[in-house]
Formats: sequence, C-alpha cells, structure tokens
Amino acid sequence: MASTFPASDGAAIALRGVSKRYGALQAVDGVDLDVPQGEIFGLIGHNGAGKSTLFKMMLGLVSATQGEILVGGASVRGRGFRAARRHLGYLPENVVLYDNLSGLETLRFFARLKHAPQAQCQPVLERVGLAHAGSRPVREYSKGMRQRLGFAQALLGQPRVLFLDEPTNGLDPQAIRDFYATLRGLQAEGVTVIITSHILAELQERVDRLAIMSAGKIQALGSVHALREQTQMPLVFELRLEAADVPAVAQALEQLTATPPEVLPSGLRLACPRAQKMAVLAALAPFGARVLDLKMLEPSLEDVFFGFAD
Repeated sequence: MASTFPASDGAAIALRGVSKRYGALQAVDGVDLDVPQGEIFGLIGHNGAGKSTLFKMMLGLVSATQGEILVGGASVRGRGFRAARRHLGYLPENVVLYDNLSGLETLRFFARLKHAPQAQCQPVLERVGLAHAGSRPVREYSKGMRQRLGFAQALLGQPRVLFLDEPTNGLDPQAIRDFYATLRGLQAEGVTVIITSHILAELQERVDRLAIMSAGKIQALGSVHALREQTQMPLVFELRLEAADVPAVAQALEQLTATPPEVLPSGLRLACPRAQKMAVLAALAPFGARVLDLKMLEPSLEDVFFGFAD
C-alpha cells in the first residue's frame, strides 16, 4: 500500500493525525510527527502520557483509531509493512529471554525469527560487549547482561530504525556510556533511533531532538536547547566571592532581576531571565578578578519536562 500523505524529505518515521482510543480513554490524541533519517530522537512523558501506546503503534503492534503512520516509507496498515518490519529493531522495556539457552543460542533463535543471517550473531555479541559470555546460559547473566543481550537481538538484521524502550535498565555507568557510544556509531551509519527513558539526565546530552508527551498529545518538540528557550526558564548564576565583596556585587546585580541575589556562604546565587544574561556579565566585568569563580547553570531537561508536562 502506498503512503497516503507526503512525508517530509528524508523522514524515517512520519505520523499524521494519529489517535488511539480505548473505550472512554483517549490514549493518544492527534499526534503529528516527522523523525528524519539518522536522528536520535527521545520520547518522554509521565506514566500514562501515551508514549508507550505511540511506540506500539509505530511498530505496528497496535492499530491506530485514526490517522496514518509511515515507517521506512511503508504504512503500518499496508502489506508493504511486513517487509519494512524486517528493517526495524525493537528493545522492549521488559526483556524476556530463555534461561536455558546460551547468549549465542538466544541470538540464533531471534535471527531465525527475523530472517537475519546467522553469521551476524557473534559480531553483534561482540558489539554489545558479551563475546566472553556467549556460551554461558542466560540464567547466569546479571540484569545488565540480560539488557545488553536484549539490545543485541534488536541489532540483528542491521535495522534502519531502532525502537528502544527504557534501554539502560540495569546497566552500570560504564555500560551506559558504551551503549550510547554504540548508538552514535549506528547513527553514523544512518540508523534512526527512537528512545524513551525516565532517566532524563541521561537523555539530556544524548538526543538530537525530543518530544514531551502529556495527556496523549505532544506538548513540546525540539532540541533540548530549543525547549529551554521556549520555557523561558531563568538561568542561574553562582558566584564565588570574598565575603567583603558580596555587598558591592549584590548591589550591582539587584537591579537586573525581580528577585534579589541570594547570599551563600561562598558568595551569591542569582536567577536571571535569559534575556538578561549579557547584562549580568556586563555588570560583573568591572569586578574583574574579585569574582573568584562563576558558574552559569542552564535548566536541566527535568526542569524543562515539568515546565511543559505539568
């Protein structure tokens, strides 16, 4: 079945007017979205916001009540999606594996299901750091190792689009770093990644764009920087000063914001409207080296999330 609407040039995923209703519950409500090829895209929201339902509809696991979804140029409602699905990878939030199979046997099993070459199994194990454990039964795997094996099965078939639901569950900090390094390598190969996670600090510097969902709708869409600009949340300046310099610096700054600077044991903290950033720096310039240190803190992704989702 051909697409029923024009997707943006280079879009790996395109949604138009997508809704899903379960009886009286409107789980997803009129979502429009384009995800370009090769983008790492984050999807975040409260529990019940509709992101898991949207995930499942993009995978063709749940039918939309209204609207149209194209993945890899194929409609999820059409016959062509069966072939397109072979170029998708999916890591669910809860990975269920067969305890009595080894890691390598597990991948061989999934390779048969996905019609992927068996020769891919060992290299994929190596890519996720499990080559040393390929012959061990999965029952001996730690939670993090199981998660990496789940990621490995998603990579079988050299997918062009990856759907990753809470992919770092159980991973230690080094494994999380390695995981995102792998994603960047896949991105360099043109793979599109859709990722959802409740660990917002983890996504903050690692996605190209993200969508914030609430009540079944996309409330905000863009890069982390763009969403910060949209929320108009203040910047926070933290200044380290000698105690004798605190009154003079506070006086120079107090006219720039509605809230006076907060006195800290080490100096001052000032919440500054984004438009006043350069004015604050100009006001500090005459003090020169008397400002011992300066930190400018941007709103975190968590701050931005609550700004849109609440």
